[in-house]
Amino acid sequence: MLSDINVILLCVILLIVILIGIVADMAGVAVLSGDEARFHAMASQKIKGSKEAVKLIRNNAHVSSICNDVIGDICGILSGALGASLAAYIISKKLIADIFVSVLMGALISTLTVGLKAVAKKVAIAEANKIIFIIGKVQHFFKPKGK
Repeated sequence: MLSDINVILLCVILLIVILIGIVADMAGVAVLSGDEARFHAMASQKIKGSKEAVKLIRNNAHVSSICNDVIGDICGILSGALGASLAAYIISKKLIADIFVSVLMGALISTLTVGLKAVAKKVAIAEANKIIFIIGKVQHFFKPKGK
């Protein structure tokens, strides 16, 4: 199976999984830091996405738990599995020594994940209301019409 693998596609998928985990973590932190009153004012002016933002903030414990714990854990497991697959491919091609590839892949994935999540959390706290409003707009866009 590893002989037919497309390394570039695997790397792209790995980066996407890591980014999904980071964005989910950012959303979870932002929802905990947001200001509900601001979105009530926007909802009274019927601004699209503001009602959804209020619901997010009112359910911040659940939203944060799902974003940070569930999605974050799933992305962590997937990125580890994808990294192991990539390392196995590189080892099978005898490109680099076995132990070096495994350690390098783990270090690279964990550095990207932990480092970018730290930056994302800082941004999420500073720009919480903007992030919540973007999420609210996305939810409003995908909300079934007529409800």
